[in-house]
Amino acid sequence: MNLPEYEYKGLIAQAWDVLRGDTSDWPDRSFYLEIIRKYGQPVLDVGCGTGRLLLDYLQQGIDIDGVDNSPDMLALCRQKATNLGLHPIVYEQYMEVLELPRKYQTILIPSSSFQLIVEPEMVDQALKRLSDHLLPGGVVSASFMKLRNDGDPLEFEWEQSAVREEDGVKFRRVIKSRYDPNSRYEHTEDIYQMIVDEKVTAEETFHRSPATVSYDQTQVQALFERAGFDDIRFYSQFTFQPAKPEDNVFTVLAQKSQS
Repeated sequence: MNLPEYEYKGLIAQAWDVLRGDTSDWPDRSFYLEIIRKYGQPVLDVGCGTGRLLLDYLQQGIDIDGVDNSPDMLALCRQKATNLGLHPIVYEQYMEVLELPRKYQTILIPSSSFQLIVEPEMVDQALKRLSDHLLPGGVVSASFMKLRNDGDPLEFEWEQSAVREEDGVKFRRVIKSRYDPNSRYEHTEDIYQMIVDEKVTAEETFHRSPATVSYDQTQVQALFERAGFDDIRFYSQFTFQPAKPEDNVFTVLAQKSQS
């Protein structure tokens, strides 16, 4: 199994928190917290990145570890944790070959991160590794996003920018996306710029082909059934209302057998 080179590095990592802005009111924050309260600890945050959920939950006294395949993102997470006086346990690993020293009652995969795995064999392998890291009766909760609806343009371009408060450095990102409805793959080109005093001081271009894969609820159901999960539920976005067929964002909750 050949794992891809990790993607979240360089200017992507440096700009990540700046471009996201204040995430404290993102709806998945309270949704996953309720999942943890209902199904229990310890918790694993898969694709923890710079610690958006991991550090928040640690501050609330939750027994939670993090894992990510990007050393750049984990370095930022550790620095943020130090600033907050926290001491998270984080691992630099790919979920496709996850091998951690303990098992968990709840595993979270936020931000549609599971869709970054594009090879079908690796998708199945990742779900098997996640299941192996669950305690009996434990759950996986993951968000998914349909990348296009019927009639949507197959190609588009957009940009975003934001300023880092502590030093006034501006980050700009230009995103080009192309979607193949037959393969369900999205192909992307991202240009990241660091701008100081209105001058571009650094620029990096990232090509990902394919970058992500799109799923509908039926396809996700089949994945988790094939991985041996028993009770599989779908919720509309980050609510506990049953998912509707037209939902572009939905969350799956899949439980491992008690035996």
